[in-house]
Amino acid sequence: MRLVIAEDSALFREGLANLLTDAGHQIVAAVGDAQEAVRETRKLVPDVLICDVRMPPEMTDDGARAALELRREFPRLGIVLLSQRIETTHTARLVPGGYFAYQLKDRVLDVNEFLGTLNHIREGGTALDPELVLELIGAARTQRALELLTPREHEVLAFMAEGRTNLGIAQRLWLTERTVETHVGNILSKLDLPVTPADHRRVLAVITYLQTQGTDQGLTG
Repeated sequence: MRLVIAEDSALFREGLANLLTDAGHQIVAAVGDAQEAVRETRKLVPDVLICDVRMPPEMTDDGARAALELRREFPRLGIVLLSQRIETTHTARLVPGGYFAYQLKDRVLDVNEFLGTLNHIREGGTALDPELVLELIGAARTQRALELLTPREHEVLAFMAEGRTNLGIAQRLWLTERTVETHVGNILSKLDLPVTPADHRRVLAVITYLQTQGTDQGLTG
């Protein structure tokens, strides 16, 4: 996998580059600010951009804004945002299209999990840190909403959380794809998710489910 790393901490940047190189990935660029990240990504078109949220030149949310800018140009570019704090303004706009992960830096300690995240988003998946989940949906209403689901809808939602398509869920549960579509529609309705593009609502349904499972693995969807 060809990767661009954008991180202003030289120590963290080099450590991450060494880790990923040892895992067999190719670091095509390692830069220290958001503007360089945009330039190098446009020039090299990597498989995945790993980018810190808070970077020069402004040291605010430069990395998140750079990621959003690149997403418009490269819809299937894998993007991993790393941060020491939660940023939702731009992140929420990156979730719907997939190919996206948001990880807090202190959680990027499990090497195998992080490498798995890279592979997952390269294939179009999404991986969100649980703390971001709590910002995107209200934890207080989550459990109450899930209690409205039928046992079959819980099964369907669990398979959605594994990243399965409607067809994949249908094959596992011996249902027609149309029946699964109906169950998914009911799930989205009962969870009372914001009216947004369909893929976004599906992602939010999955993170609702995972947040109540007490997972520390982030989102897979």
